Amino acid sequence: MILFLSGLAFLVLGYFVYGRMIERILRPDNRMTPAFKRRDNVDYMPLPLWKNMLIQLLNIAGVGPVIGVIVGIKFGEKCFWIIPLGCVLMGAVHDYVSGFLSLRSRGSSLPLMTYRAFGKWYSQFYTVVVAVMLLLVVAVFVNIPANLSSAFIPTFGLEEETFFWVAVVVIFLYYVIATIFSVDKIIGRVYPLFGGLLIVGSIAMFGAIVYQAIKMPSLLTETAAFKAGMFHDQPVIPCLFVTIACGIISGFHATQSPIVARTMVDERQARLTYYGMMIAEGIIAMIWAAAAMAIYNLYPELMHGKPVAALIKSTTTFLGSWLGIITVMSVFILAITSGDTALRSLRLSIAEMMRARQKTISSRLVLIAPLLAIVIGLIGWSNQDATSFEWLWKYFAWGNQILSASTLMVCSVALMQRHIAPWITLIPGMFMTFVVTSFILWSSPSHPGCPYGLGLPIREAYALAGLFTFICAIFVCRIGNALANRRPKKKTML
Repeated sequence: MILFLSGLAFLVLGYFVYGRMIERILRPDNRMTPAFKRRDNVDYMPLPLWKNMLIQLLNIAGVGPVIGVIVGIKFGEKCFWIIPLGCVLMGAVHDYVSGFLSLRSRGSSLPLMTYRAFGKWYSQFYTVVVAVMLLLVVAVFVNIPANLSSAFIPTFGLEEETFFWVAVVVIFLYYVIATIFSVDKIIGRVYPLFGGLLIVGSIAMFGAIVYQAIKMPSLLTETAAFKAGMFHDQPVIPCLFVTIACGIISGFHATQSPIVARTMVDERQARLTYYGMMIAEGIIAMIWAAAAMAIYNLYPELMHGKPVAALIKSTTTFLGSWLGIITVMSVFILAITSGDTALRSLRLSIAEMMRARQKTISSRLVLIAPLLAIVIGLIGWSNQDATSFEWLWKYFAWGNQILSASTLMVCSVALMQRHIAPWITLIPGMFMTFVVTSFILWSSPSHPGCPYGLGLPIREAYALAGLFTFICAIFVCRIGNALANRRPKKKTML
């Protein structure tokens, strides 16, 4: 338990120390924000700090810091120091810098910022990647809450499959409503309630785990039974960083940051809103990692089953029926509040690249109608059997980290262009480039739980990934330096 509590303390300390250092590098000031400059009362409008914080937290904290860590804890106790270290030095920096760049760029979406950094051809390719990624996010975050809903909602005698599709329709209707109406009408009103449930569920699970661990310290250790079910044939680098994903770093977050960049009233709120909420997500990930380790020590057979089963078992075991239901609802909310804004981000990104006006509800519906058809197809395919959904999740997690690596490269170029310390994003960006490249080079169905890749031996995968990462670093530095030479040095970022 000492390692678990130390990791939580490191996360809090990281916000006040490293987060403050990043803030000094970015130098926020009192200039007018996009919420006032471009106010349209649909996507651009001022919202209070507490609402922006809840929106950002619920946007980014999908099921990754729950489902991802329930799987990821099978790598062992090392997760209790890798999660906070990665969150402070990589994930929170990724969210803060990308969000701040969007704030300084009139609330620009990630594809548009990529265009400004790398030009037309790369940005067009990247727009397609982001669109596919967001479609996968919406499909995953409809599928998971629809399956979880049967755990705490009466089925009224319906068969499991029929109830699943009823839940899908209800969730989809909410997503569409949240996407087409202005940000204050739906998201700004329901998120405070959702945020309250999330906080109650997280605090309840934290208290229960600490209480149980005091009585039985072995719950948060690698017992013999736990070690027997651990991942022994998957290398920590890259597999842990792909498996846990959102709890450490997530490219998906950069697609969500512009939503809050368009409603923030003061740049000096950015550290708390972006860096701080990623630290909060890291805390949530740590709590669920501890809960998963505890339940796996009590019921080792769960290590060979689906993570959702371990999730439900941990809530009912440690919290009882009523509080357990609230906690499962908080996980349900994590999925819902990432799925709705994923669809909204997809609409905003496509509209921005197509220069399509989004003032009227009809124009928004026309844009998302074909997207909904694609998502429905993905949901139908992913629900055919457990294997189909596992493939959807695995490629979602890997694609998510491709986005994080690319986002950090875009941020590095932007910082170089403005003569600001690029190493804060370049180093984690190159690390994540190494992670995603080595993963696809090594990955193969011959390795249990891994998607299709080239199936190379791990040493060869490391060598080729290292070479590719070196080439990417040179590419980023050359573009960044070229842009910097065209721009005189300034004391402020933009």
